[in-house]
Amino acid sequence: MIKRKWLLGVAALALIGIVVLARGFWTSDRAAAARAQGQVARVVPVDVAQAVRKQVPVRVEALGTVTPIASVAIKARIDTAIDSVHFTDGASVNKGDLLFTLDCRAVDAQIVQTKGNIARDEAQLHGAQLDVARYQSLVAKNATSQQTLDTATTAAETFQANVKADTGLLENLQVQRTYCTITAPITGRISAAMVKVGNFVRQADLSPMATINQMAPVYVSFTVPQKVLPEIRRALDAKSATLTAIVPGELKRADGEVTMIENTVDPATGMAMIRATMPNEHEVLWTGTLVTAEMILRSEEGVVVPSNAVQVSQSGNFVFVVDNGAAKVQPVKVDRTVGEDSVIASGLNGGETVVTEGQLLLSAGTRVTARPPKAAGT
Repeated sequence: MIKRKWLLGVAALALIGIVVLARGFWTSDRAAAARAQGQVARVVPVDVAQAVRKQVPVRVEALGTVTPIASVAIKARIDTAIDSVHFTDGASVNKGDLLFTLDCRAVDAQIVQTKGNIARDEAQLHGAQLDVARYQSLVAKNATSQQTLDTATTAAETFQANVKADTGLLENLQVQRTYCTITAPITGRISAAMVKVGNFVRQADLSPMATINQMAPVYVSFTVPQKVLPEIRRALDAKSATLTAIVPGELKRADGEVTMIENTVDPATGMAMIRATMPNEHEVLWTGTLVTAEMILRSEEGVVVPSNAVQVSQSGNFVFVVDNGAAKVQPVKVDRTVGEDSVIASGLNGGETVVTEGQLLLSAGTRVTARPPKAAGT
């Protein structure tokens, strides 16, 4: 009986083992089949673009600063009070426009006083000259001494000197009188008035009454690495270089030309300063603004792809090229970036279809399909 039970148990265990093994084989085969079917059917949608061979600009970009060609700080040249202000804060002014009128009553009074002194000196000089003429006649007749004539001559010369001194003082006062009306020395845009009507201004004041910056033309100054300086100089000599200043957030661009390269390279940074003159007729550039100075040296042919097509790995840059509906890894060497495009030095010949979006789901041999172009604004 025990032997029979034991045989039945062994038979049951054997049957269970057979069932488990059969189910395992069946499950494994079905999973393998499913995986194989998934691999065959898996197609990744991607965005693509064409690698194009075309003329591409060779350019240098640098951060620049807008500086005025002329900047004038308006200061008082006499000590007095402000009578009136004739401009609006921040307005455009032309050379010769009236800016400030100062209180010049004290100067006017001194002018009147000096004119009176001159009239007195001239009257005294006239009397002295008559005395000299009279004494010369008497000396000729031996009717008076030579000493009397010499004394009269000295008095006449003294009065003549007084006339000259007072005349010089009058001219100086008349010059000071012109300081009471302050006009714009240059054309440009004026700052806010630092002083208003009634304020007392002095020659010794450190702060200006206002500042005028010339707005057209202006300078854009920027620095470049010394390694590109020879190429820039050759482009300037060939007159093929153009320069554009780009203001962040501004659609308009300002064009100009390089007018100076500093004669030294900063040994601490290895950078050279370049200055461009910008006409700036529409005042796109504002003094003190940070801009991107884009200097195009020349154009040359190259293969161009969108920059988002270029991927980076431990072995270098690469792109996914679509070949017969499958992704192919193609190593490339990027020469430079121009806007949103990359110029390929080697690895592409032009005409290839490259993946621009969806690379994270790709590997060599993955089947791909091109997605329709995105609608604007999406």
